[in-house]
Amino acid sequence: MKDLLRRKTSLTEEIETALNEQIKREAHSSAVYLAMGSWCDQHGFDNSANFFYKQSSEERGHMMRIFKYILDVGGNAVSPEISGIQQDYDSFRSVFEHALEQEIAITQSINRIVAKCYQMQDFTTVTFLQWFLEEQIEEEYIARRALELFDTIGEEGVGRYMIDKQIPKISYDKNETGE
Repeated sequence: MKDLLRRKTSLTEEIETALNEQIKREAHSSAVYLAMGSWCDQHGFDNSANFFYKQSSEERGHMMRIFKYILDVGGNAVSPEISGIQQDYDSFRSVFEHALEQEIAITQSINRIVAKCYQMQDFTTVTFLQWFLEEQIEEEYIARRALELFDTIGEEGVGRYMIDKQIPKISYDKNETGE
């Protein structure tokens, strides 16, 4: 009975495929952040390790949110296969440079799906993806602030230690106007 009902969905095959690809990207991000956390942990940057472990969990949550949406609208969510995760980084700074690149790539991917949804007049999925668009503003902001710490504090002397101490304090308030 459930198979019969799954065939009737407003979700087009093209959008379902795009969402399943996004599931894979979110799972990939989760694995990347886990590897970044491991690298930071191994190099004595405990606060940054915890930051990336938390980011890894968030990305998995994003993946599950899309996974459930596909199932909720009668589609077929596919559990992703993940491989090829970079385990080593050149420097503490390069970890955060990769994190920002990762977030920008995710934003661009979601933007492409939203554009495709508008093209196909799938406004239900556009509404669903609105949360992700807003989330990416926060994700990119935090990644940029983390990277800026390297420029403002510097890495010489106790600089890396101070950067690691500041990482957990980075937050984003979309309502803050700076007044």
